[in-house]
Amino acid sequence: MTVKRVETTKTADTLLNQLVEKYGALMFHQSGGCCDGSSPMCYPIGDFKVGQRDVFLGYVGDTNIPFYIGGDQFEYWKHTALVIDVVPGRGSGFSVEAPEGVRFLTVSRVFSDDEVAELEHQGPVLTGPQPGL
Repeated sequence: MTVKRVETTKTADTLLNQLVEKYGALMFHQSGGCCDGSSPMCYPIGDFKVGQRDVFLGYVGDTNIPFYIGGDQFEYWKHTALVIDVVPGRGSGFSVEAPEGVRFLTVSRVFSDDEVAELEHQGPVLTGPQPGL
């Protein structure tokens, strides 16, 4: 069994494919507050500087978009699987989906005991910018 810490819905995948065509390679960052609360933010690669404490959760979407979460946020959410979806409404002006009249939304569910065991077997999470990104 391969446990993913983050994944996207089909609706999010469809939007991400359109956004990649429009903006090129993208990345996500799930922050912990400020202007947009804890909204998942989607940026063209290079428009957001990943910090050394940011945690790399994996790749999402059909085009393997890297997904990071702030280190402090990860501590709160490390026991949950994150699912990125799309809902109508205006999100952040900084995130690339904003002009489309929709916003990304994070939904979470608690990992099962078997999933926790598998994640422990996978080893520690990676932090900081990952090579090639």
